[in-house]
Amino acid sequence: MVLEVKKLSKSFGGLKVIDDLSFGVARGERLALIGPNGAGKTTVFNLISGVYAPDAGSIALEATDITALPSRFRIRRGLARTFQNIRLMPHLTVLENVMIAQYARTPGVAALLQPVGFGRANRWREEARAALAEAGLERYASEPGGALPYGIQKRIELVRALLAAPRVLLLDEPAAGLNPAETEALHQALDAIAQRGITLVVVEHDMQFVGRLCQRVVALNFGVKIADCAVGEIHADRRVREAYLGADELAA
Repeated sequence: MVLEVKKLSKSFGGLKVIDDLSFGVARGERLALIGPNGAGKTTVFNLISGVYAPDAGSIALEATDITALPSRFRIRRGLARTFQNIRLMPHLTVLENVMIAQYARTPGVAALLQPVGFGRANRWREEARAALAEAGLERYASEPGGALPYGIQKRIELVRALLAAPRVLLLDEPAAGLNPAETEALHQALDAIAQRGITLVVVEHDMQFVGRLCQRVVALNFGVKIADCAVGEIHADRRVREAYLGADELAA
């Protein structure tokens, strides 16, 4: 497994948000993490990426325990993510925003604090411009990140995550707020990313999007895993239908 979560638990105050959760993700797999609001999906991402420390359990990336590893070192080991709420720096240009990932993947804390030499800075700019061009976003390179439409900002955040050179990419509600054309463009982009061998773990409510993109589904309810199956089998699971997919699915 490229990513393995074992017996993970997390509480906030007296509320247990994640309860004894275990699952693995194979290299190159496309896994969806689904469940109703409050099920703990984003908390799982925050635990995997190092935003929170678990109360119990472990997280391994490529068979190396990263449970106590700071977030910045997880990035350098090949783990990147996007956020449910866009995290672009609004006052920086699009080019500067995506170049942040190049700093994050640079070994050594000192490298983040010292000025970048002209040679490396130029290489990074060329790499960032090429990534934006590949995504069809080069025309926005000099514009402030916070001044652009929501759908464009989502695509820029994805480019930034990819510039961290991840082997595992966590995507927190990537299709939320997108119109049908933007959703289709996102699907094509993620399909192309997966074809490059990058492992995808996706939190998403759009089950049609999940069905087209992902191969497997892990479903949560109140922090507990209630299903782990192929994406084509998820609608047949009564616990998932009761907890998440709704009355229409129960009647189907």
